[in-house]
Amino acid sequence: MRLDMDFYSIRGGNPLSGEVEIAGAKNAALPILAASIMTNETVTVENVPDVSDIRAILSAIEHIGAIVERVDRHTYRINGSQIKDEPVDDEAVKKIRGSYYLIGSLLGKYKRAEVTLPKGCDIGLRPIDQHVKGFRALGAQIRIEHGMIVAQAKDLSGSHVYLDVVSVGATINIMMAASMARGMTIIENAAKEPHVVDLANFLNSMGAQIKGAGTDIIRVRGVQRLHSTEYSIIPDQIEAGTYMFAAAATHGDVTIHNVIPKHLESLTAKLEEIGCEVETSDDAVRVVANRRLQSTHVKTLPYPGFPTDMQPQITVVLGLSEGTSIITESIFESRFKYVDELIRMGAQIKVEGNTAIVSGVREYTGTSIVAPDLRAGAALVIASLAAEGYSEVHDIKYIQRGYEDFPEKLRALGADIRILDSDDPEVKSRSQIHLVS
Repeated sequence: MRLDMDFYSIRGGNPLSGEVEIAGAKNAALPILAASIMTNETVTVENVPDVSDIRAILSAIEHIGAIVERVDRHTYRINGSQIKDEPVDDEAVKKIRGSYYLIGSLLGKYKRAEVTLPKGCDIGLRPIDQHVKGFRALGAQIRIEHGMIVAQAKDLSGSHVYLDVVSVGATINIMMAASMARGMTIIENAAKEPHVVDLANFLNSMGAQIKGAGTDIIRVRGVQRLHSTEYSIIPDQIEAGTYMFAAAATHGDVTIHNVIPKHLESLTAKLEEIGCEVETSDDAVRVVANRRLQSTHVKTLPYPGFPTDMQPQITVVLGLSEGTSIITESIFESRFKYVDELIRMGAQIKVEGNTAIVSGVREYTGTSIVAPDLRAGAALVIASLAAEGYSEVHDIKYIQRGYEDFPEKLRALGADIRILDSDDPEVKSRSQIHLVS
């Protein structure tokens, strides 16, 4: 398999120190941008992260006729009045999981949607059965053909939907479609994640009537039309968490700005548990790790539990902590694929089903590793920053899906990280020397 030509070259051993600014939340921006076409009026969305997943969904809505104006790097004006009834099968959007949010937005507004089945990161089965259940409850017919999900309805009517499992994607999709259905929809066992709340707030600012977002029961009273709005996306809790754990792994001292500390409570609790000092203020959090950290047990859970998107990052830190830690992954069954790469760096980790048993080591050693997905890729960068010697992290396209200016922000904290091209002759001649040294 051919790896991407671009890779990160990292010399580890520098404690991260300084301040970093967090971008808007990718997981909130994807459904909000999908929902922005549910009105014929112009919507302005601010604090949009500049990452490849966002560019993909913007490309998709442009492909079907939306007018997308980039005001500045993080602000877009979107007008969906010229949307055409055609399949959403833009090449870029096939690669992101968030493309399925266009089903909810198009079905809500136009009572018809045809969207390519998404891929995203390979971290386990992420069935859309709960999405389908919700759409059918609202009166839509759903079929899958030629790799496309086709949803259509003469009309959508409010209904009672009980989700069999807590699903962020299904909660969001049903909420969007229900916002323009006749009558009241009640979603029980709904996801409570911050980006679910952010989407509800965005839709409400357009005239939707949604109550209960952030609890396990969401009530949506459908409206006939939505109107223009200006809205700023919440900060990215996963990006913030990644820098928090990078500070812990490198024994650093990092202050992370533009955060909502409430969203980070499960992370803060674990960092304090293993021996970090954590200081929070209104919109910032500081993590200091000035001694060998201790082991703990972690189980990923829906919000407000420990997020599955932070599981690889805490595993990297616990791999360097004293004692034995147990990590249980309850959300995605294939989320330990990165462990083989960590073991190549000297980690002592044994995976049994959905559990990883981590015996802490004193240090990792640099080597050439491959990012298997977005969050694991970021975790392997953290491991490389903490490791002795040089590392190369390949397939960084995954990391670029969800982290804005990742190497630049790390360099500002003192990291020795560069993006290199493996086809560069100088790189070819030097890479062996680096990896041996």
